[in-house]
Amino acid sequence: MSSQNNKIAAPAPVQGTPTASGELDDLLALMARLRVDCPWDKKQTNHSLIPYAIEEAYELGEAVQSEDDEDIKGELGDVLLQVVFHCQMYAEQGRFDMSDVIATLQEKLIRRHPHVFEAETLEDDVAVKLRWDEIKAEEQQAREARGKPKRRLDNTKAGSALMQAQDVQKQASKLGFDWEGVAGAVDKLDEEIAELKSELIDKSKTEVKKNIREVEKELGDCMFALVNVARKLNLDAEAATLTCVHKFKSRFGYIEAQLAAAGKRLEDSDITEMDALWEAAKRYERSS
Repeated sequence: MSSQNNKIAAPAPVQGTPTASGELDDLLALMARLRVDCPWDKKQTNHSLIPYAIEEAYELGEAVQSEDDEDIKGELGDVLLQVVFHCQMYAEQGRFDMSDVIATLQEKLIRRHPHVFEAETLEDDVAVKLRWDEIKAEEQQAREARGKPKRRLDNTKAGSALMQAQDVQKQASKLGFDWEGVAGAVDKLDEEIAELKSELIDKSKTEVKKNIREVEKELGDCMFALVNVARKLNLDAEAATLTCVHKFKSRFGYIEAQLAAAGKRLEDSDITEMDALWEAAKRYERSS
């Protein structure tokens, strides 16, 4: 493990054409080489990689459900890539490296399992969970001692933006920051949509592009308000969105199949034809 008193050195890039050895050190050297010679990898930052890390976690979940070993290995590798990529960039910044990350994880696992590595005895998984929570509380106290106070909304669950939005609203509601019924949430949604429209309507593409960050904020406000409507209706915003995604994919698949039956590709069609087939897909759903 590297020391805070020693300068962090990023791994040396592999030379020549590497082989798939299965060794962690070789993987780190391969990542270092990509950061030197791959234009895309060179331009990435820790912040730019955030969406990819989230995406890979979801794809791993889908692969595990598929029970396909090759897919699972591939997706586990993609998740590992995110860890290796981040560690490479932090090492380049002289902050920490992979050995620091591994050591921190080892320390945490040992600390949170006193019933395994110490004389402490816990009877069942319920007792283990309670002890785990006690240890996490002790860790939080240590964080506060380092100047990292815990805020009331810090318990928001990690997850997609929709999941976090719904959970943070739920936490705020428990503290009294909420409307009594769904009407207030709907009114807020209407308000946010009106503000988004004001950033878009009667403006040229150049004007919109120039003010794209403000548009992004207004769009985010609309989505957050819509999630609030879902919460007030006791619906899961993530599940509702996934249902829509699956429905869209199904209908688009119908369009593709119908075009293929006519000897055409999607690229050979146009919006008028595809829109007509979209409506046909909706009728097919209702009849089946």
